[in-house]
Amino acid sequence: MPASPIIHRTVDDLRTAVAAWRREGHRVAMVPTMGALHSGHLELVRAARERADRIIVTIFVNPTQFAPTEDFGSYPRTEASDVAKLAELGVEAVFAPNANEMYPAGYATTVSLAGPAIGLETDFRPHFFSGVATVVSKLLIAGFPDVAMFGEKDYQQLMVVRQMARDLRLPTDIVGLPTIREPDGLALSSRNAYLSAQERQTATTISRAMRKAADAIRAGGDVEAALAEGRETLTAAGFRVDYLVLRNAETLAEIGDLAQEPRRMLAAAWLGKTRLIDNIAV
Repeated sequence: MPASPIIHRTVDDLRTAVAAWRREGHRVAMVPTMGALHSGHLELVRAARERADRIIVTIFVNPTQFAPTEDFGSYPRTEASDVAKLAELGVEAVFAPNANEMYPAGYATTVSLAGPAIGLETDFRPHFFSGVATVVSKLLIAGFPDVAMFGEKDYQQLMVVRQMARDLRLPTDIVGLPTIREPDGLALSSRNAYLSAQERQTATTISRAMRKAADAIRAGGDVEAALAEGRETLTAAGFRVDYLVLRNAETLAEIGDLAQEPRRMLAAAWLGKTRLIDNIAV
């Protein structure tokens, strides 16, 4: 059987382990997660192995990025099976703190954001990116990895983390990897487990609608018409659409010059009680 990763519950323990690796000259990668690991997470781990000698996977369901009405209490927590999956990939360490370790009594510091954090997700979840940026900064400072791996499925989050790491001069290279999808096109997400069998079939509409809109835009079609048709397709399929937009792929600002700017289409929509997000390059 493969060796199980060592599980660290405190920042001090993690730093002790990383210091020992550093003394041996090892390069360190971190893969931040909230657990409930799926194939997308495991691809991040495999990519981390290509870039580093030692890997830390963090497992922490971060309370500060959930609003009181959201799914913090029901978010899947599967640490034992997560660790078993990571053992198969030879991961050396798991950092799995509790909330008190990350936010002890009297904790009073958060990360304030602008730039790519403004709009889209924060129009609907205004608390979200402050919670994400705060916990990711704490994780990176806890382990000071050479590289940290994130999936492009959470594209705005990736842009926010990159901006934060640059602005705070954190010595970690933030690497984004392409979204991993099911064979029918649905982006992998831990929240897909919330979908009923019928909703799971319907969920593929989001990627199909985005691809159709992107094809129309690439062919020279009117951007707003293509996006409006995509929103109508989602609504007709039973989604409640938060947004389906085209943005600058680097800044997430609204497109000024369609011909010259890098472009990303981003979507968020509810299917029943499950909120799905996705994005594609255009």
